[in-house]
Amino acid sequence: MTDFMPLAVGVTPLETRRDVIVHVATRAEELGYSSFSAAEGWGHDVTVLLAEVALKTSRIRIGTGVLNVWGRSAGTIAMAATSLAELSNGRFSLGLGAGSPSLAEGLHDKAFRDPIAQLGAITRQVRGLLAGERMTPSEPFETRPLKLAVRPAAPVPINIAGLGPRSIRLTGELADAWYPFLMPRSGLTDGVLLLKEGAGRVPGGRSLPTISPGIPVGISPDPAVARTVAAWWVSFYLTSMGPLYAGELRKRGFGAAVDDVLAANPGRGTAEVPASAQVLIDELTLCGDAETARAGLDSWYAAGADEPTLVLPPNRPVEELDYILEGMRPTAR
Repeated sequence: MTDFMPLAVGVTPLETRRDVIVHVATRAEELGYSSFSAAEGWGHDVTVLLAEVALKTSRIRIGTGVLNVWGRSAGTIAMAATSLAELSNGRFSLGLGAGSPSLAEGLHDKAFRDPIAQLGAITRQVRGLLAGERMTPSEPFETRPLKLAVRPAAPVPINIAGLGPRSIRLTGELADAWYPFLMPRSGLTDGVLLLKEGAGRVPGGRSLPTISPGIPVGISPDPAVARTVAAWWVSFYLTSMGPLYAGELRKRGFGAAVDDVLAANPGRGTAEVPASAQVLIDELTLCGDAETARAGLDSWYAAGADEPTLVLPPNRPVEELDYILEGMRPTAR
């Protein structure tokens, strides 16, 4: 049997076409990708979509990439994980993230306070429930804590999305995989050091999580289209998704490039990355035709990625997505 390089594919919450999401998952399985993940925002309930994906696939691993920890209790997350693990015959991984003020406050009516503490608390509660333990309540109640009536047949891997030092250390302490999205390739080395710090918090230590960065892709046989899509990724996440991504990039030494992108996109409807900020496209995305992008992907493996995730652009023609999937299909080691 051929041994392929682990390579995953994912879609963002901005991809709301259910039929396209299912198509991507089934096509990814046919082409030998190792995993498929879907993230949740304010559109579809991603656990319902993944149930459909689980029933229409048989080999590829599936996961939430990611669920925010404000929209569900630890109990409902654990029940969803148990159900998806059963539907997929053990192929499900649970991805969790701290979310954003827009999601917490704007949709789920929860104050966005100390999100890393919330992420850690929910992750610990969910892991305990999946292991057959009773709920560990956040405050004393008179009622006896419950445990799940149905447990997964095997442990469900838990993946954490983290960009800042606190969240990366937490990932090293608690998670089976690290899924940073829009992390500069050059940042993986420092990230591994933080993962080790987190793992060192566990008495006796623990194995480091699998490193599975989410890499947005702009891949097309037309160089102009590829550059346009890659520029959209960078400009959109710096201008429309709050201060998180811009702030983290500034801390990593990309402040001048961030400022140039912000200056080039003063209002909504633009998606410009000037030549002076090209480093952001190079560090954050895979851009070009399939051959060029493959060479770029090799550099992510070389930087320490165990299982990179190609994050597909939302609302693009299905033919373009198929070109990406087919052109980037996993290769033999």
